[in-house]
Amino acid sequence: MHTPHILQDFDQAISALRGEVISMAGKARHNLERAVHSLLERNAELANAVIADDDEVDEHERRIDQLGMQILVRFHPMATDLRLVISSMKISMNLERISDHATSIAKRARKMSDSPELQEITLIEPLYTLADHLLRDAISAYTDHNATLGAALHARDKELDRQHKEANATFSARLEQNKGRSEDYLHLILVTRSLERVGDLAVNIGEDSVFLEAARDLRHESNRELG
Repeated sequence: MHTPHILQDFDQAISALRGEVISMAGKARHNLERAVHSLLERNAELANAVIADDDEVDEHERRIDQLGMQILVRFHPMATDLRLVISSMKISMNLERISDHATSIAKRARKMSDSPELQEITLIEPLYTLADHLLRDAISAYTDHNATLGAALHARDKELDRQHKEANATFSARLEQNKGRSEDYLHLILVTRSLERVGDLAVNIGEDSVFLEAARDLRHESNRELG
């Protein structure tokens, strides 16, 4: 049996791991928000801040990996505790990729910041709103131990996919029609792709939260809703 001192160390390690994931999630989501605002507002300074702050998210991922490995080696967790470590490490990978997409959007925003505003850029905002809501709820599924919320994200992501296709079709048509702004329309096509990928990564986080709470791997199930 573990001594109280060992148990206390284990509880502290688990708490530190969860805290790192939650903090990383907040920063990744904030980076995405600022990246989109830098695009919509043609704000190069804000874009530069997003690019610089991506290093902080990378550092969180390194700490989560280190903490997770230390817990596995030192405490040999089982059942829910083991799933927590595995899920937290997988979620951190998805959050790092989300922040990378935010950085990509910020870089494109910086390149477009000196150009006149494109009327069609308004199509970006609803895509971002859907992606952000998916990410917000994916994080909540993890922090609130809500497997039902995590499982529901897959179906909701279909609307983001639909809007992505529509926006992409519009930008592609403008790309062919407006040779003078073709580079800017290409940037917007790639921004919409990043937002669509953020939705996919949020779904992954939701699925990891389901695995954590319900010991179910939704990636291998046709029915992703929890009954």
